[in-house]
Amino acid sequence: MTETMTETLSLTQARRVALAAQGFTDRVPAGVPERRHVRRVLARTGLLQIDSVNVVQRAHYLPAYSRLGPYATDLLDRMAYRRPRELFEYWAHEASLVPVHLHPALRWRMRSGAAWGRMVRISREQPDLVRWVLDEIRAKGPMTAGEVEGDLVQPRRKDHWGWNWSDTKTAIEWLFYSGEVSVARRNSSFARVYDVPERIFPSEVLAAPTPEPADAFRELVRVAARALGVAAEAELRDYFRLPLDGARTAIAELVEAGELVPVRVEGWIPQGYLHAEARVPRRVSAATLVSPFDPLMWERARVQRLFGFNYRIEIYVPPPQRLYGYYVLPFLLGDRLVARVDLKADRKAGVLQVPAAWVEPPAGRAAPGPGAVAEALAAELHRFAGWLGLSAVEAPHRGDFADQLAKALASAGGVA
Repeated sequence: MTETMTETLSLTQARRVALAAQGFTDRVPAGVPERRHVRRVLARTGLLQIDSVNVVQRAHYLPAYSRLGPYATDLLDRMAYRRPRELFEYWAHEASLVPVHLHPALRWRMRSGAAWGRMVRISREQPDLVRWVLDEIRAKGPMTAGEVEGDLVQPRRKDHWGWNWSDTKTAIEWLFYSGEVSVARRNSSFARVYDVPERIFPSEVLAAPTPEPADAFRELVRVAARALGVAAEAELRDYFRLPLDGARTAIAELVEAGELVPVRVEGWIPQGYLHAEARVPRRVSAATLVSPFDPLMWERARVQRLFGFNYRIEIYVPPPQRLYGYYVLPFLLGDRLVARVDLKADRKAGVLQVPAAWVEPPAGRAAPGPGAVAEALAAELHRFAGWLGLSAVEAPHRGDFADQLAKALASAGGVA
């Protein structure tokens, strides 16, 4: 059941539009989720962000869990890395898994030459190395960067807080950005295994015509608008990290075509844009943890405007300066983000650690009270631990919600 859309949205309507667009109101599978259910998630989100942090679970696996509940992650692996390949890795939002049908729409980026500085320098200053790397992968692939380097020993340079790339690795990443190599799979260490596109993509994808950049921008904004439901210009542009002028023109064209409807959203300063097919569910029944890298959380300003939830991932914040914890997941209950928990999977001990738990102030008369939040969050933490293959949940010892959540965890199924 949905409400009729108008050109003015209340904040509650906007939240529900956003959650429905992202798939949080879709029916949860009655049985074990199947590949078609994961496809449905991708149809909603448009892409999935990849991140190497594995404190709890790899980032690209979590959005499907948040929408489907416990599912076999191998379903997503097969879509991404086995034939018939449905997804491919590329720089879309950040490093992302993207449906293969969007490959033509991202070729403007592959051909832009607008990669990071050192990659561009390698391409200009060491073209022979770049050609050699491509020839090695074409002749011997699929290969990791280490396998390409082989006996080619080069001094490593520390140019970034998280990267320690040799010239050869940098050349490979240039080729990856340029679309001349792609990712065949990830190995057991989560390292990329590279190969040439003709051995990875379906032939019809590679044969598809390359759109003009303006057409590609319009298609990518269209995907973003459908996935977001309602958003400001900055968020429509950020979804695929589009150039300002290109995104702005695409938005204007989609408004003129009737695919986007300018709307005023209660409490928003920026102009809102509503996807023409978006609907407002009368209620949202979600009760799930949400990844810091979930598309719902990408634009922190939008999260603040929609939910009144001030979120910052604190992985890179020095420990003494962290407010909530190292790897904090918001908890979605109904149509509100009502709490947050710092989590860590202790796989050796089989325990989901909860170093800290924090509750949001109730917002509105219909908002659930702390007792209801604690009960729902405890049930979700036990479900989440089971999905991770962990047998117990450890009670939190820090945060303003620690004591109440600890009691609820004990009632729901015991604590470690």
